[in-house]
Amino acid sequence: MKIIPRIYIGLLVLLLFLSGCSVSKFIPEGHYLLDNVKVESDNKEIKSSQMNVYLRQTPNAKWFSLVKLPMYIYGAAGKDSTKWVNRFLYRMGDAPRIYDPKLAEETRLQIEQAVRNMGYMSGQVSMHTQVKGKKIKVGYQIHSGEPYLISHVAYDIADYQIHDYLMADSARSYLKSGSRLDVNKLDEERDRITQYLQNRGYYRFNKDFITYQVDTMRNSRNVDLIMKLHPYRRKKEDPPSPHRQYYVRNVDFMFDVDFAELTSGRLKGIDSLRSGGVNFFYKDKLFLRPQVISDYNYLKSGNLYRTRDVQSTYSALGRLNILKYSNIRFREELEADSAYLDAYVMLTRNKNKSLSFEIEGTNSAGDLGAAASVAYSHRNLFKGSETFTFKLRGAYEAVTGLEGYANSNYLEYGVEASLSFPEFMFPFLSSDFRRRSRATSEVTMKYNWQIRPEFERTVASAAWSYRWGKRGATHRFDVFDLNYIYMPYRSETFREYLDYMDERNPLLRYSYEDLFIVRLGYTYTYNSSGATTLKTSQRNSYSIRFNIEESGNLLYLFSRMISGRPKNGEAYQMANISFAQYVKTDFDYAKNFMIDDRNALVFHVGVGVAVPYGNSKSLPFEKLYFSGGANSVRGWSVRSLGPGGYRGDGNSLDYVNHTGDIKLDLNLEYRTHLFWKLNGAAFVDAGNVWTIRNREMQPEGLFKFNRFYKQLAVAYGLGLRFDLDFLIIRFDGGMKAINPMYTGRDRYPIISPDFKRDFAFHFAVGYPF
Repeated sequence: MKIIPRIYIGLLVLLLFLSGCSVSKFIPEGHYLLDNVKVESDNKEIKSSQMNVYLRQTPNAKWFSLVKLPMYIYGAAGKDSTKWVNRFLYRMGDAPRIYDPKLAEETRLQIEQAVRNMGYMSGQVSMHTQVKGKKIKVGYQIHSGEPYLISHVAYDIADYQIHDYLMADSARSYLKSGSRLDVNKLDEERDRITQYLQNRGYYRFNKDFITYQVDTMRNSRNVDLIMKLHPYRRKKEDPPSPHRQYYVRNVDFMFDVDFAELTSGRLKGIDSLRSGGVNFFYKDKLFLRPQVISDYNYLKSGNLYRTRDVQSTYSALGRLNILKYSNIRFREELEADSAYLDAYVMLTRNKNKSLSFEIEGTNSAGDLGAAASVAYSHRNLFKGSETFTFKLRGAYEAVTGLEGYANSNYLEYGVEASLSFPEFMFPFLSSDFRRRSRATSEVTMKYNWQIRPEFERTVASAAWSYRWGKRGATHRFDVFDLNYIYMPYRSETFREYLDYMDERNPLLRYSYEDLFIVRLGYTYTYNSSGATTLKTSQRNSYSIRFNIEESGNLLYLFSRMISGRPKNGEAYQMANISFAQYVKTDFDYAKNFMIDDRNALVFHVGVGVAVPYGNSKSLPFEKLYFSGGANSVRGWSVRSLGPGGYRGDGNSLDYVNHTGDIKLDLNLEYRTHLFWKLNGAAFVDAGNVWTIRNREMQPEGLFKFNRFYKQLAVAYGLGLRFDLDFLIIRFDGGMKAINPMYTGRDRYPIISPDFKRDFAFHFAVGYPF
């Protein structure tokens, strides 16, 4: 019997055992296990899924929406809580949910109230139960009836200035004639008006000053709606007065200075200066340049108070790494008919410098090794919250499968320096533009030295890039990215191998030559949940990533102007070194469907196309696509699939051949919460890579429209994820289902799986998409 059937049989036996564990011993006499809860509606405007938030009781959770395994684990325990085994099973499992009629009735009332709040004032919700043995099923049926509609909207606003403001903005109102009398929309309109007025100086205004009056027409479901705006009262017993508009008078920035010290007049040991209409108070010395604060401050003396300016200031200051946190407080000053606000912005400094160490284990195609790094950071290099980082890294790996070499050790040394500016650094840009762009600029320099038994390789790079974003969207523009690849040493054995493969696979030699890569690129990412996080979103969401880059065009034009013709009739060179010329674009889309609060279905598609031209016959090795691995088709190890139906020769350097110019990934993953911090996943992956130009050794790897879909590799598998809040550790095991590298019976390992041949294990950090 093969290993994989044994595993399947073992899992099946375990499931049958746990499902046979009785939970009836935990169900008191006369009570029932809540087996299912269902909400149904007779109105398509009222979605049943919207009412799930009002359920006071829900059944036990199901793994993969199929089996209540956590409940059965709990049922496998005894009732004696003094035994550690039982306590352990209690923690791992999920206690049976006992039906509570009081909570069921509260649920019915809350759903009914929610339906009426949506404008169906005569709506009713009925509840029915179905008992079978010790289990009970509960159903809620929504009978909405006809909705109440708004016939006319009137306004009762005595304050003429606020009245004029709201009438000028009435087009954005949520209250329209003919719409349902939805209480939720009424409340949203109160929030909208409150925000609108708070951005026009009404510092003390809140939504409690807005009420509604509804007049129902006789024998009709049409209503007249009157919005009333009440005058200002600080306390109920105070006489009414008009709402005041506040102006910002003074803006004070306090650097590690307590608010009480400043407002009480105790200024001993506190220095101050004034710059750009802003006061600065600090102890010892000012750790940020005044101009930096001016660029990040939206509170201007003499302007009307606006909540938007407060939030913009918070957001801008939050981008300064030197600040640990910031807090803005206001003090009111009333003078005759005028109202003023003094703003106090308190800034607390973060640590300037930090030193970190990191040790990691590596696994490259089965070769084990270790790496260590040390990094130094300075968060305020020029007193403008510029972040300077310097990093040293060293790695060792024991290389296996090599013959004809004196040693089998792989060493790598790296040094990296980067400097990040919290603004758009470019000549001739105004301060206003830099403030509105909310961009960061970064310059990086890297040097990497690789020593292998076959060769030595150094990679030197320098880059300048910009990054900016807003509301879930992020843009990155790489203005300049230079990479210089230099091969100072190739062993004699390795040279002979390259000569032998030269005619069969020119790509292999091209991958180990000196090369310049000068690229320009743009990347756009968007996440509808507002931010990219490691955790699965608790609502339906999607993400998009688009990247495009080009390399070598400017060098090509410059070389043609200088040389006029390529060297040796093959390629133009810069400083006697060839340079790459290509264009590359990628697109990724992922959609997250939340089934319930414990289960989600995620779909992902990734497409990439890269075209070498002009000075290049092939893409640089670093820019070629590969398939397989923890984030691709997980039935294959990294760089072991494709292109197309190419099988490979099993050589240790064959990973170079498993690359292509076109990539397609299709993934479907079902994610479920198991227990504690452990999540599970079941997945199906499909994909491959292909070449644009025919390679002599890989004719089956050439992309053709009439056959590429037949060359899609398919895999399936299971995964575990440890969600540590700040980090997700992922383990995935994938099995090949369709293998395009073979024909006949071997093409479909899903029919006759061989664990040793068809299984791939992956360890990774974060979700695959």
